[in-house]
Amino acid sequence: MYIHLGGEKVILSSELVAIFDISIEKSSKISKQFVSHAIKEKHVMRIGEEEPKSIVVTKNTVYYSPISSATLKKKSNIQSMV
Repeated sequence: MYIHLGGEKVILSSELVAIFDISIEKSSKISKQFVSHAIKEKHVMRIGEEEPKSIVVTKNTVYYSPISSATLKKKSNIQSMV
């Protein structure tokens, strides 16, 4: 199954690790450290020009998506994430 993250970016659902609301980046020290490390390792991709609404973590990349975490959750049919 595929999940559309916005723009022209589509991932395999088997690659999905987690979907977070963008607000977690400001409220969690651990998430800030995680994203900082991913940026340093060049494993972060921003999708489109719109303001990001969610952070999607896959096995190899962290995506900033303009689609809300709730919508991505519905698309992925995963009940325990967000």
